[in-house]
Amino acid sequence: MHLSDMAPRSAQPALRDEELAAGTARGDHAAFEALMRRYNGKLFRVARAILKDDAEAEDALQDAYLAAYRGIRGFRGDAQLGTWLTRIVINTALMRLRRQKRDRVVVPFNDRGSAEHDDTGREFEDHTMEPPSTTALRGELRRMLERRIDELPVAFRTVFVMREVEDMSVQETAECLSITPATVRTRLFRARGLLRQSLEQDIGGATLDVFGFAGARCDRIVAGVLARLS
Repeated sequence: MHLSDMAPRSAQPALRDEELAAGTARGDHAAFEALMRRYNGKLFRVARAILKDDAEAEDALQDAYLAAYRGIRGFRGDAQLGTWLTRIVINTALMRLRRQKRDRVVVPFNDRGSAEHDDTGREFEDHTMEPPSTTALRGELRRMLERRIDELPVAFRTVFVMREVEDMSVQETAECLSITPATVRTRLFRARGLLRQSLEQDIGGATLDVFGFAGARCDRIVAGVLARLS
């Protein structure tokens, strides 16, 4: 046994995408698992942007992974592996969306899967100590933004998530969606504008209740002043 064989897994260098693809093509499930874990977050959010539903996005992502596994021997490296996988996810999600419309399946606009989303996003949470009120406000702001992103047209929503959430380049986004870079920029500009308008409406209404004063707080201050006067 070589000393290198005794090194902990954390000390071993991560395999490159090309190596994971080659291993998957040979039927190595460990390589395929590593590939999925590397791209899970990014690809889930792309599917979620199209389908507006956590459970539907998970199902679409699983279908896309199966399609990728079956077709990975045809991957020639003409594009980056992440781009190739993203195209498969987009096509799978769009086919599912078209099937929903054809079958007249209405995806409810509610909080379905919000708890699941919160669980899967815990790794991104700030675990520093903060008041419960701040944590609650942070969660409400995130849910407000998610609701408004869901309301965007699917073309704008997908570009927004790929560019702003996943930080994909204009060129990669264009390649994944088979559109021009100019169209990516236009859709992102429109998405930002629509989000800005809707969030201004939300925040405008919310500011009426900021630092709420009526009720117990009002009574307590009045009682305190009267008590000091007497």
